[in-house]
Amino acid sequence: MPEPELLIVTGMSGAGRSSAANALEDHGWRVIDNLPPVLLGALTELLTGTPGQPWKLAVVMDIRGGGFFNDLRQTLRTTLPTDLPYRILFLDASDAVLVSRFEKERRPHPLQTNGRTLEGISAEREALRAVKSAADIVLDTTEMNVHALSTAITKMFSTTGTIVVRVDVMSFGFKHGLPLDANHVADVRFLPNPHWIPALQRLSGLEPQVREYVLEAEGAKDFLDRYVQALVPVINGYRRENKHFVNIAVGCTGGKHRSVVIAEALTARLAQFPNLTANTHHRDVGRE
Repeated sequence: MPEPELLIVTGMSGAGRSSAANALEDHGWRVIDNLPPVLLGALTELLTGTPGQPWKLAVVMDIRGGGFFNDLRQTLRTTLPTDLPYRILFLDASDAVLVSRFEKERRPHPLQTNGRTLEGISAEREALRAVKSAADIVLDTTEMNVHALSTAITKMFSTTGTIVVRVDVMSFGFKHGLPLDANHVADVRFLPNPHWIPALQRLSGLEPQVREYVLEAEGAKDFLDRYVQALVPVINGYRRENKHFVNIAVGCTGGKHRSVVIAEALTARLAQFPNLTANTHHRDVGRE
């Protein structure tokens, strides 16, 4: 059974703690932001005391914790179970980059008070000096954007080492309107319509008779082959850009026959690729 994992995420304000926390959450970590240090021990004991439930917990702690930073190691020793291993991730960046990020967000530094942003950064850097020296991992995000930081977190803390992209393939009918959340729309109205076949008219694309009719039509399998070939580099690019969810809409006239068959077939083909999960749902079946 996997051992429980505890990660303390800390570091300079503006260095990417929230982005790192989001990336960890995408990889199955339970993430808690700004947890009071006195509650950390009780929380880990609760999780550890649940049999058969392996867990990975990331707790974001920073200058908002005040006295927590006076003696990090001592605080952790007195609040955590003695047999629970933990790591500290410290995020840092150059003063110039931190100033630029605060100006871009138009937010004051938490220690800025009435002074300049740089004065707040200097005060925080001094307050976190001991925390940084106690860290197991120091990650400099000076040259990183959000996507590069997510990739770095993935390499360090994901069990697979690769972002899994979740693809949702939806069938729909154009007469009911385009899906608003579709990243890609495929129009399969070029295929023969089973609606005009009396034996198939009342059936949906989930029935084997309709599936065979649509997939055996001229151009159907060629379309699937070429469409998958076009989608794979796009999905890999989404992965590099930290986009984990992709919505693909496949449309026919009513969303009952052709789009359903092609959506099911497309999902089956995409599901064969590594680090990608695919599922299907049919928006308009039954609406006729």
